[in-house]
Amino acid sequence: MTSCRKSLVARAQLVFGRFARSRLALAGLVLVVVLVATAAIAPLMGLQSPDEIDTLAMLSSPSSDHLLGTDDLGRDTFSRLIHGARVSLSASVAAVALAMLVGVPLGLVAGYVGGALDEGVMRMLDAVMALPPLVLALTIAAVLGPGMINGMLAIAVVAVPTFTRLVRGQVLSIKHDDYVTAARSIGAPRRVIIFRHVLPNAINPVIVQGALGIGFAIITESSLSFIGLGAQPPTSSWGSMVQVGFQYLELAPWLVMAPALLIFAAVLGFNLLGEGLREMLDPNARSR
Repeated sequence: MTSCRKSLVARAQLVFGRFARSRLALAGLVLVVVLVATAAIAPLMGLQSPDEIDTLAMLSSPSSDHLLGTDDLGRDTFSRLIHGARVSLSASVAAVALAMLVGVPLGLVAGYVGGALDEGVMRMLDAVMALPPLVLALTIAAVLGPGMINGMLAIAVVAVPTFTRLVRGQVLSIKHDDYVTAARSIGAPRRVIIFRHVLPNAINPVIVQGALGIGFAIITESSLSFIGLGAQPPTSSWGSMVQVGFQYLELAPWLVMAPALLIFAAVLGFNLLGEGLREMLDPNARSR
């Protein structure tokens, strides 16, 4: 037991050491932690209410009273930006989590069972992926109607095929390995083989894709909110803030620049984190 524990500790140190050596990965981790922590403590920061209207301060430039100015209704841009992070980040993470909950089991079953089931699942996914992901998400959201929940569902539907195909490919490459064959030979139930032996050895790429997928989800959620299919007024999200600021781009450019920069920072952070996780979990990735 002690030897096994030491082996696990040594392996963990090796893996995290590989991650720590990547400056870009650490930069991505810092960006993500800062954004998530700021969003989490937003209610405790004593900021002005993001929905508080001040008609005497409409489109005010940045000042000591309003660090990033105000919008067309006199609402504090900095407060809306911080509270908008809670909406944009939570919606994106929830959408990717939902896609994983559907896509991972589907890929496991399709890849392990094979045959007509696998063929049917793959053809269904091919149909879903016929349209570009962003266009498909916009189409689904338009059909379901405006709203954050519908937007999250649209993003999740678009992301499911990616996780399904990824897991299926992993399963196909390991389902004939010796340890899986041994489990079958002793009569282990199929569900036990899939979830105890196959899934743990197929999960690493899913973790990487999850981080990368959150970046795509942030862009998609912002796009949906920009055209009015995501978060609805008065709820603030980065995409809706860009949409409001776009109308006053020449008069008040900070209304667009602030949320756009945060969208960029969040997507960059999750992408760098994803690449860092890929390098950490797959040592062969560095030689590709």
